[in-house]
Amino acid sequence: MQKFFTSKYQQIKTIYTRYERWLMPTTLLVGFLVDYITFTNIQIEITLILLFIYWLITGGAIAFINFYDAQKISPKLKYLRLFAPLLIQFTFGALLGGSLIFYWFSGAFSISWPFIFIITVLMISNEVLRHYFLKPILQTSLYFFITISLFSIILPFLFHSLSAWLFILAGALSIIVFYLYINFLSFAYDKIKQQKNYFFVSIFAILIVMNLLYFTNIIPPIPLSLREAGLYHNITVSGKSYTMLAESENFWQRLIPTKTLHIKTGSVVYFYTAIFAPPKLNTTIVHHWQYYDEEKKDWISKNKLSFSVNGGRKEGYKGYSWNSKLAAGTWRIYVENQRGQVLGRIKFNIENATEQPKLQEIIR
Repeated sequence: MQKFFTSKYQQIKTIYTRYERWLMPTTLLVGFLVDYITFTNIQIEITLILLFIYWLITGGAIAFINFYDAQKISPKLKYLRLFAPLLIQFTFGALLGGSLIFYWFSGAFSISWPFIFIITVLMISNEVLRHYFLKPILQTSLYFFITISLFSIILPFLFHSLSAWLFILAGALSIIVFYLYINFLSFAYDKIKQQKNYFFVSIFAILIVMNLLYFTNIIPPIPLSLREAGLYHNITVSGKSYTMLAESENFWQRLIPTKTLHIKTGSVVYFYTAIFAPPKLNTTIVHHWQYYDEEKKDWISKNKLSFSVNGGRKEGYKGYSWNSKLAAGTWRIYVENQRGQVLGRIKFNIENATEQPKLQEIIR
């Protein structure tokens, strides 16, 4: 009977090894897709709970592998050991995908691309270089990066605030958790105990990089996200309804990223945004209007106009700013929070016109 089970295990292990190079990327992709579907279809609070559960499972699976390999766990769990890397790939895919989706939605790619690029590279590297990422120090470092990213997402929801102190607290909690976690793993694996200092150097390096990205405003202001933004010739508000007049565009004009507004001299240009914020979170949004000076070859700040946002609406909290006497040329508007973290940016051209262009009515 023992020989039968041993033979059966070897057969399953042979099949697993044969298809491992397909199973690993598949589970990573499935983890990402599950997370994307979850994020876009259910309440964010539930999404965060699921991400936290994935985080716990990941930590448990990494610990299990190290304890099993150190022969501190019964060999009867060999099937679980065989498939544990697939479980880690799935949860890594979900957790990295969750971070990517949150940070993508919450910032302008032109500003936040370095951090988004880091997450994307980690997702790809975790698959392409998976044999390296199975090494304890790299696996734990990736797990720490996921941890500080996740904590910096969860804490603003819990405390209904975008304070920089919450990001610092996320880093401090991550360090405490991993100090205990690495010491826990070192009891099982002598190699981890011998390299413990390298583990701490790695996580402190990640902590420093994350803080540099945050305080240079490359990391966007999670959990805020820009749902909609547009330029209009007029906006009138009636109750919760916004009636806006926009220049008529054909299909091909809508595909052009940089819009052109044709206005009479002295006319007013309105900038409308819809900002998502979770319930109970109240903050201030800034519309930072800038003009490109052809002589100085530089962007000149013209106005910073702000309004308050009260969270809770899935479609976003609506608000707008306006400017008159805009000079012909190239303009851009940054959508920021009070710290200067960027949610989005819109670039457009102003052309003087003698006649009013054809307008269409849009209601939001």
